[in-house]
Amino acid sequence: MAPRCWRWWHWSAWRRTRPPPAGSTPSFQQQFSTQEQPPQICVVGSGPAGFYTAQHLLKHHPRAHVDIYEKQLVPFGLVRFGVAPDHPEVKTARSDRCAFRGNVAVGRDVAVSELRAAYHAVVLSYGAEDHQALEIPGEELPGVFSARAFVGWYNGLPENRELAPDLSCDTAVILGQGNVALDVARILLTPPEHLEKTDITEAALGVLRQSRVKTVWIVGRRGPLQVAFTIKELREMIQLPGTRPILDPADFLGLQDTIKEVPRPRKRLTELLLRTATEKPGVEEAARQALASRTWGLRFFRSPQRVLPSPDGRRVAGVRLAVTRLEGVGEAARAAPTGDTEDLPCGLVLSSVGYKSRPIDPSVPFDPKLGVIPNMEGRVIDVPGLYCSGWVKRGPTGVIATTMTDSFLTGQMLLQDLKAGLLPSGPRPGSAAIEALLSSRGVRPVSFSDWEKLDAEEVSRGKGAGKPREKLLDPQEMLRLLGRRA
Repeated sequence: MAPRCWRWWHWSAWRRTRPPPAGSTPSFQQQFSTQEQPPQICVVGSGPAGFYTAQHLLKHHPRAHVDIYEKQLVPFGLVRFGVAPDHPEVKTARSDRCAFRGNVAVGRDVAVSELRAAYHAVVLSYGAEDHQALEIPGEELPGVFSARAFVGWYNGLPENRELAPDLSCDTAVILGQGNVALDVARILLTPPEHLEKTDITEAALGVLRQSRVKTVWIVGRRGPLQVAFTIKELREMIQLPGTRPILDPADFLGLQDTIKEVPRPRKRLTELLLRTATEKPGVEEAARQALASRTWGLRFFRSPQRVLPSPDGRRVAGVRLAVTRLEGVGEAARAAPTGDTEDLPCGLVLSSVGYKSRPIDPSVPFDPKLGVIPNMEGRVIDVPGLYCSGWVKRGPTGVIATTMTDSFLTGQMLLQDLKAGLLPSGPRPGSAAIEALLSSRGVRPVSFSDWEKLDAEEVSRGKGAGKPREKLLDPQEMLRLLGRRA
């Protein structure tokens, strides 16, 4: 039986994304000859960008075969490890022209040049695997974590399973005001009994049950008009059981008139912030807030200057914030220091100021400043037959719907080049050549059928606890379950 992979469909994204105008996406199915050599295409990375790119190629070329290589043993990337466990919003569909090969680290186990020699085209979709450092004194103190690592910890990313955050403090500070920051705040403040039926790891749930965190401050260097989170995530925070928001009405002075000129999504988001900060809650909401035992707040016009140590210097005790003012207007406004500072006491600091991609291979161009592979509409500059999609293409911005549209565009460009004869002609060995290379190097890829065995084990373990699954965290245990030497 041919290997299989899953194509992920994010249905809420489909609902929010309008179909392209007629004629904007050619029907490649009718343009490729059935006599030609079936194109062998390789995608590196099995997150949303990788699967959406594969989906487009398979849909618009009737004979294309796509192999997806992934360094983790399991597929789905950000959907499995980056989306909060209380957001199960994904559906799947199968294709017999797509094969998943996990446990293969491109750039270590196999070079990009070797993939290019084996396939007609290679698409790099490996995402943003690192975080932006704060680059301030004290960020190395115990109790300071990247939000990326924290998200990986509660979502079961093997490399973060030993994180062990200490949640015995009263106050946590999250630096950054994007969706990830709100995700982290929501997980910290959600009553554990509300998380018990999600696929959050049991280890993380055990730590959260013992958490003493009662207040979470979400700090941004600019103002309400420049927040990077979306209205959906804000609504969830406002309605979070057992919590009440803290917003300073002074931060919103003059915004009532300003927001009349901003685009509708930003206007709706700012209006919700404004109402939450300035309007007296109704009777029902006031009663709910009166019973709240936990609080969260947005602190604007503050930039981290230093992480403050405890008296013994052994852990974090607070953050020194530089007070800022805006220079410029709208979303392009920049934060400039005023010279004033304030100290915000806390026992936990989570840095959520951005993700960044890493260079994957010396043969692949990489812009370290922007953290992307230089490209034109997904075509890697000066490297014919090499493409990119997702965050490594455009930077860590946008939601899954943005990634879907972006990945479809990369797939469209690849198929245009294939039709125009710009890609290698004649047969390419594809996975057969790569499997031989990996075997000679002692690397045994994990197939999709292997993943299905692990998937069944996770579902079985979760069933007893009433959860959709209990994620396997230890790669060595996963290999043992597959009957391999650890």
